[in-house]
Amino acid sequence: MASQPPLFRDPWAKRDAWRKHPVFSNRAMFSSMFPGLGIALVAFTAYVVVDNFYGKSHGQGHGH
Repeated sequence: MASQPPLFRDPWAKRDAWRKHPVFSNRAMFSSMFPGLGIALVAFTAYVVVDNFYGKSHGQGHGH
């Protein structure tokens, strides 16, 4: 038996095809919301690590 054709054809299928394109996926939309977030997190983490290391090794006295 051959598969039966669909009972109806969506006339708007071509116009809705962009919604299924990978560019408009949830992951792509989320990653484009904050384009520099990854670099900023790495830079801030490096800053905190260096600051803590530098502060502990050179002693900052008894500041209030």
